[in-house]
Amino acid sequence: MKEHTGGTFDDPSPMDNGQIVLASASRSRARILESAGVPFVAIAAHVDEESVKESLKAEGAKPLAVAETLAELKAKRVSESRPDTFVIGADQILECDGEWFDKPKDRAQAIRHLRNLSGRTHELATAVCVVTAGQLIWHHREAPGLTMRTLSDAFIHRYLDQVGEAALTSVGAYQLEGLGAQLFEHVQGDFFSILGLPLLPLMRFLRERGLLMT
Repeated sequence: MKEHTGGTFDDPSPMDNGQIVLASASRSRARILESAGVPFVAIAAHVDEESVKESLKAEGAKPLAVAETLAELKAKRVSESRPDTFVIGADQILECDGEWFDKPKDRAQAIRHLRNLSGRTHELATAVCVVTAGQLIWHHREAPGLTMRTLSDAFIHRYLDQVGEAALTSVGAYQLEGLGAQLFEHVQGDFFSILGLPLLPLMRFLRERGLLMT
């Protein structure tokens, strides 16, 4: 498994011995933890997310429940090889009027995503959990709402020209922390949750467990 280590304080902390693992290959989630000064090791979780998502959706599961299930599956998969650590799992599903959106596979699909979201409000069902020794010990979920302004085709093409391949790395083909901010009329909800990781509740839990300085 490929590992990435990031985020340290100048002063020693209980986290410096690698007690926290992020079960994700997401650079966005890693940057959130790094910027907050949370030392961690990132290990990609190999889970067939699409088949799980489709199966649960067919059973009538709601996006928040599916996101939480996937977050837990990722954390438990990585916990198998790191049973003595606290493994963070996270997942996010974009839902708009009953339709679920995945990361676009190419520019043409990114264009379709943006056309479909244009002028409408969508939710980002976002879940995070912590697993240790294969057991779920904490979880949290949120569903921020984002209203996209009406976009012209000319703007969509210009926007995609500017962001390039980054449009293919997130659901909805945007990153709110960058040029994606230009897509929106109104945003309601926690900023970090929109980016894919409810940071403040997570850090509160880590402090309560003595894993972050107080």
